[in-house]
Amino acid sequence: MLYIVSNRLPVTVVEDKVDYKFMPSSGGLVSGLSSYLQALTEKGGTYTWVGWPGTTIKDRHKDELKEKLLSDLQAYPVFLSEKEMDKFYSGFCNRTIWPLFHYLPSYAAYDADYWDSYKYVNEVYFQSLQNIVQPDDLVWVQDYHLMLLPKLLRERFPALRIGFFLHIPFPSYELYRLLPRIWGREILDGLLGADLLGFHTHDYTQYFLRCVLRIVGHEHTMGTMIINERVVKADTFPIGIDFERFHNAAHDHAIQEEVHELRKKFHDSKVILSIDRLDYTKGISNRLRGFELFLENNPAWHGKVVLLVVVVPSRVGVEHYQTMKRQIDELVGKINGRFSRIDWAPIVYQYRSFTFEPLMALYSISDVALVTPLRDGMNLIAKEYVASKSTKRGVLILSEMAGASKELGEALLINPNNIEEIAASIKEALEIPEAEQMRRMDSMQGRLKRYTIIRWATDFINELHEVVNERERLTAKMLTSDFKKKMRDDFTAAQRKILFLDYDGTLVPFVGDPQEAVPDEALLKVIAALLAKPETDVIIISGRTRDILEEWFGFSGAVLVAEHGVWIKSRNRDWELTTPLSNEWKQQALPLFALYADIVPGSFVEEKEFSIAWHYRKADPELASARARELIDELDEFTSNINVHVVHGNKVVELRSAGVDKGTAAKHLLAGKQYDFILAVGDDRTDEDLFKVIPGDVYSIKVGFCSSHARYSVSNYMEIRTILEELARA
Repeated sequence: MLYIVSNRLPVTVVEDKVDYKFMPSSGGLVSGLSSYLQALTEKGGTYTWVGWPGTTIKDRHKDELKEKLLSDLQAYPVFLSEKEMDKFYSGFCNRTIWPLFHYLPSYAAYDADYWDSYKYVNEVYFQSLQNIVQPDDLVWVQDYHLMLLPKLLRERFPALRIGFFLHIPFPSYELYRLLPRIWGREILDGLLGADLLGFHTHDYTQYFLRCVLRIVGHEHTMGTMIINERVVKADTFPIGIDFERFHNAAHDHAIQEEVHELRKKFHDSKVILSIDRLDYTKGISNRLRGFELFLENNPAWHGKVVLLVVVVPSRVGVEHYQTMKRQIDELVGKINGRFSRIDWAPIVYQYRSFTFEPLMALYSISDVALVTPLRDGMNLIAKEYVASKSTKRGVLILSEMAGASKELGEALLINPNNIEEIAASIKEALEIPEAEQMRRMDSMQGRLKRYTIIRWATDFINELHEVVNERERLTAKMLTSDFKKKMRDDFTAAQRKILFLDYDGTLVPFVGDPQEAVPDEALLKVIAALLAKPETDVIIISGRTRDILEEWFGFSGAVLVAEHGVWIKSRNRDWELTTPLSNEWKQQALPLFALYADIVPGSFVEEKEFSIAWHYRKADPELASARARELIDELDEFTSNINVHVVHGNKVVELRSAGVDKGTAAKHLLAGKQYDFILAVGDDRTDEDLFKVIPGDVYSIKVGFCSSHARYSVSNYMEIRTILEELARA
C-alpha cells in the first residue's frame, strides 16, 4: 500500500446544514499527483491519501466521515481544529519556513509557540498514521509542513519504506543556520528518518547535504549516507506535469470559444501573461515595475501590447500578503494612470482564481508569459505555459531563480531583481521571429513530454525501492544472535585460534585527539582473558606507530602490527620489518601535509616511520572534506613515480609505502600455521586488505554498514567489545 501524506487532502470537507460535502482542493500537488495515482490504480496498485480535511470536524461525525472518505475517495483524514492548523500553517510553516527557505529571512519569525505547534501537528499526523500503516507499506511524505514526520515513523516502524519530497527550495547553509540551532537540528534529524529524500534541483540537494554535514556531521558519497544502520539517499527529481493534458487542451471546443472571446477583447494587441498566487516570493511587484520601464523606454509599443495580470488570492490572513496586495493594486493603478489612453489600458488586472478551461484559454492567447519569481522550488506555471502551446508560438520569460530554469534553458532567463533586465527581455520576447519561437518551444516541449509527472513519481518510487533494497542487502550481513552463538561454539571447539583486531573505531571509539584513545582497563582485561585461552593468538593490527602500540599493549603478550602491516612484534621478540622499505620520499611529502595542516584549522600531521597521516576529525567538516579531496588529488600526482600508496580512511588521509598492508601482514602471520578458528574485525578501508586475504569461510566482521569484503557487520565498537567478552568467557 502506498500512503501519500500531505498537509491537505485532495478534497476539502465543507459542512452544510445537515451533512458534509466534498470540494476539490486547490494546489499543484493535488493536480499533479492525481495523474500518477490514476495510472497507479489502472495498473492494480492501491493508495491512500492522508491529510487534513480542511475544517474542524465534530467528534460525533469523525468515524462516519473517515469511513466515507476511505471508501469513496481513498482518503484518510487527520483531525485537527482550524485553530490548531492555523497556528501550525500560518505560524511556523508560513511565517518561518516559507520565507527562510525562499531566501527572504527578514520576513521570518522565530516564535517558540509556532515551533511547538509545528511539532504537535507532526505528532498528530504520526499518531494517525500508526493506526493504519503496516511495516511493509510505503509512505511518501510531501513537503515542508511535515519534516519531522519521517523520524517519528522510523522510530515506530524501523523497516518501513519512507520517502520525502520537498516541493520548495532548500536553502544554503548560511540561511538554514538562521533557524535556532535545536530547531534546525531536529528538522534535519526528522528528514533523515526517510530512506530517500527528493529535491527539485541539484543545487537544493547539495544544500541539504551540506547542512547535514555541517550540523549533524554525516558525510555522504554521491548523496548516499549510512545513518544508524540504514542507507539514506538524497537525490534530484524535477517534478513534471501531465504534458498531454495541457498540450491537447487547446483543441477543446469550450476552450476555443473562450479564446475567441478573449481575442475580440484584446484585438491585435500582443498579450503578456502574468499569473501567480499572491505571494511575496513571486516577484509580482518587480515584473510590474519592469513592464513600466519597458513602456517608458519603448513608446512605439504603446497601444500594441497588454499585460494581463492575474493574482490568485492566497494566505489572506497573513500580514505580509495583505501589504503586498495593496502594493500591487497601487502599482497597477499608477502604471495605468500614467500610460493609458482612451482606447487602451496597458494592464488588465484581475484578483481571482481560474479553473482549468479559462486558464488554458489565457495560456493560448498569450504571446509571452512573464514568470519571474524571486525564488521558487520549481514553478509549474512555466511548464504549463510551454506545454499548452500546440502551435509552438509564444515566448517564455523565466526567472533564473526558479527550479524550472534548469530544464527550460531555451526560455529568456532573467534575474528577477533587475528591473532593467525584465524590461529588456519583454522587448526581446515581443520581437523574436516566429521560426525562433517555434525552435525554442519545440526543444522545451520535447523535454517536458519525456519527463512528465508520472515519470517523476515513478522514478522517485523506483529509486526508493533501490535504496531500501541496498539497506536490506547490508542488513542481511548483520551479525545476528544465531551467528554469534555459532561463533562462540566454533571458538570453543577450535584447537587453535587467531584473532585479528583493528584498534581505532573497532576496539575503542574515535576521539578528537588520537593520543587520547588509550585502552581502558576493561579492554585490557578482555584481551588478557583471550590470551589466557589455550592456543589462542591475539593480533592487534593497527595504523598506529610501533611506539604507541608498545606503550599500550607491549606487556600484554599480544602480537602487535604497526603502521598497517609495516612492523610486526611477536611475543617475546623485537620489532621486525615485514618487507624492506624506503622512506626517502617522506621529506618531499611532509611540506605538502604541513601546508594542509596550516590551512585547515583543527587538523594536524602525524609522522610515522614509513607513512604520513593528515588527521582532520576536529576540523570544520565541510572545509576538511573538500581539502581532503584536494590533498588526495595532489598526492596522486606526487606519487605517480614513487612506490607509495594514498589511503583515505576515517577522517584521515595517509601516504604510506606501497607493497605492504594489513593483508600482507596477515599472510605473513598465517604462513605455515593451521588455525581452525579465525576472526578478523575492522572498521576502515585499510581493513579491507585484511578481509580480502583471509579465507572466505572464517569470521570477518566490519564495524559500520557499507560495502565490504567482510562476511558480517555490526553497528559499533561496543558490539565488538561484547563479542570479545563472550569469547573470553566461552
